[in-house]
Amino acid sequence: MPNPPQPWYTPGQPQQPVPGNPYAAEGGEPQGYGPPPGPGYGPPPGPPPRRGRFGRAPVVAAVVALVLVVVAGGVYAVTDWGRDAPAKPVAKESPRPSGEASPSRTPAARAPEPRRIPTTEEINASRKPADATAWIVDDKTDLPNGIHRLHDLWVVGDTVVQALHRKVAAYRLSDGAEVWSLPLPAAVCETPANPTPDGRVVLFYRESAQAARSNRCNQMLSLDLKTGKQGWHKVLGDAGDQGSTLIVHSAISGDTLAIAWGIRAAAFRVDDGTKLYDIPRENPGQCYPDDVAGGTRLLVSSLCALSAGRSKSYSQLREIDPRSGKVLWRHRTKAGWKFGSLISVDPVVFTTENAEDIIKDWRVLVLGSKGKLRTTIDPREKGFEQCAGDGSGGDIQPCRGSTVGKGLVMLGGTDRVGTYDLDTGKFLWGVKSEQVRKLYPLRAESDKEILVYESATSTLPGRTFLLGPGGAGTEKTVLQHPAAAAPFEFEMFGGRLAYVDGRLVVTHVVVTGNDARPEARMLSFAPAPS
Repeated sequence: MPNPPQPWYTPGQPQQPVPGNPYAAEGGEPQGYGPPPGPGYGPPPGPPPRRGRFGRAPVVAAVVALVLVVVAGGVYAVTDWGRDAPAKPVAKESPRPSGEASPSRTPAARAPEPRRIPTTEEINASRKPADATAWIVDDKTDLPNGIHRLHDLWVVGDTVVQALHRKVAAYRLSDGAEVWSLPLPAAVCETPANPTPDGRVVLFYRESAQAARSNRCNQMLSLDLKTGKQGWHKVLGDAGDQGSTLIVHSAISGDTLAIAWGIRAAAFRVDDGTKLYDIPRENPGQCYPDDVAGGTRLLVSSLCALSAGRSKSYSQLREIDPRSGKVLWRHRTKAGWKFGSLISVDPVVFTTENAEDIIKDWRVLVLGSKGKLRTTIDPREKGFEQCAGDGSGGDIQPCRGSTVGKGLVMLGGTDRVGTYDLDTGKFLWGVKSEQVRKLYPLRAESDKEILVYESATSTLPGRTFLLGPGGAGTEKTVLQHPAAAAPFEFEMFGGRLAYVDGRLVVTHVVVTGNDARPEARMLSFAPAPS
């Protein structure tokens, strides 16, 4: 069993370094810890900047690949919860004398054998008595080499559904068996975070399977997630919309699908694809719809006053009545600040960032009735990064590694997780780990206890545990993940998570399609039967 995480500093007292903790220096300021440098705030005055489709997912994938190469090479030792293991010596080949090598002494280079993903039975066979049961999905679908995004996780009935490349598939929660799958003519490029209450979505795929012909994200297809049955199909935009559908954002609230593309937004009926209304641009020429978010509310974000420069531009967030399109309220950020990512729809909680420094200067805002500012939280003093280091790239919903419930705002990230009071913005409790592990809050069990996912390392398994105000040493492990799954769970980097009825589901954010090093499609953990 790994050692427990180190306790967080007591609020209101001087921060002292934790012995052996490389992230805590005197005064509590982390050294060498922080997000990679990111792009600046949009383009110069002109058309509104568009969010990147992948956020920082390719960067994460590259980091994972680098870590795997380093570990495989045996150059650096893995740190085990603060205890440094001695590095294994690396044998180096002696230099050869100059001249042509003898062919008889030079063995032919042999290609490494492709890695094999274990079966569910093999993982469970190696379980210790206290370990959770697990299943693993090894999807044999052939993917071309490159970066392929795994889209939103939808839990419908007894299945979990997700789109990858040109396929949507449903897996049974109890054992991971594929229940249905739907091949598509081209790659999926956008999915809404929430389905309708009865389990339907509208997904978007590319106009053509050949990127050289068209990369537009304009093919709309309705889908029943319970059965995998296709519904209506439509093409988004007009014939003259050249390039406007390269980036599309969508959200579902009730039976209403909201779409933001180009510098416009509109709502459609999920049932039959009928257009309901255009979501109006306010202050024409000044504010442009940027993104949408759904669930129990329908929210639309806009970028405003871009031509005035970064210090004067701002964002506007509106709640729209899904049926009528009526604006229920508006919230405007301060000049020089823009909307980041949505943590919660009800209550409305989101990140905001300084347009001059979107990486380091950010806050969490809580809105009350009619969009009035209720609480401001500054998580920077505890070393949190926006959306667990994912920033505000990609879709605005969800904000990775962050959630709200039971009067708490819960934030996670690399090596730390903590809670804030929703009403006061005060930091309540949290823990830090000496390992480079993702610590993501899953939900609040009460106002005094949260459920946390702790990712695996390359050699140590992950776990799911309960954490309360007692901090480190008082956690209660709910799921101890089996060690046999650790290498594959580690590669997923806590990408996309779903927790339902005591079961955790984990997937990647992106996969590479590398046939020599196949990646597990999905992992799940649940309590062992008594």
